[in-house]
Amino acid sequence: MAARRNDIVFLAVGLLIQVITYFITNHLHPGSLTPISLLSGLLGICSVCLASQGNILTYLFGFGQVGTYMYLLITQQLYGQIALNSFYLITMVYGVYVWKRRLHADSREVQTRALRQPVLLAIIAATVVVSGLAGCGMGAWTSNPQPYLDAYTTVPALVAQVLMILVYREHWYIWLAVDVLNVVLWLRVGDYCMAAQYVFWCANCIYGLNRWKHLISHSAS
Repeated sequence: MAARRNDIVFLAVGLLIQVITYFITNHLHPGSLTPISLLSGLLGICSVCLASQGNILTYLFGFGQVGTYMYLLITQQLYGQIALNSFYLITMVYGVYVWKRRLHADSREVQTRALRQPVLLAIIAATVVVSGLAGCGMGAWTSNPQPYLDAYTTVPALVAQVLMILVYREHWYIWLAVDVLNVVLWLRVGDYCMAAQYVFWCANCIYGLNRWKHLISHSAS
């Protein structure tokens, strides 16, 4: 009961932060943010909060968030992020299938599992190398104004998404790194609504890791 109450409070705080940031930003810089930014942020908050709870309904809000977010990315010519969110749309369909098979019988919460440390370290090392190569490529062959920042928020997110779909709790560590970089990216772009969303997502990664540790104690091996 206490965990459920905490989940609701955490979600409410996230939604409130998003709304306040949107109206303050538009008051200080009229017309700088569109309602799409607010909508995408609100859907994103709902999606990640449900993910931190291991709740399969995360995918319902996730589809809406990805669609609106891709519109914003197209306007900023962030090609790596556009490719990433296209990947999200495809993998979320598979994610629904995987999570449904690992649900607890009496709830919408998924049974989680853990990676062995050597495997996790190998995944992180490979991700760093591939991200650097992707940034180099985007810098040379596209008009992307922030190629390396785009790459280091894209490739690790691909990895984190796969680990999340396969219900490995370590994906939260990778998401935390990605979300910190995304705060920097959107601050540089000037979209403070998206930046505020990612600040909250950083906190959600920590919250989610703690919640998934509890879920793993009830999981099948």
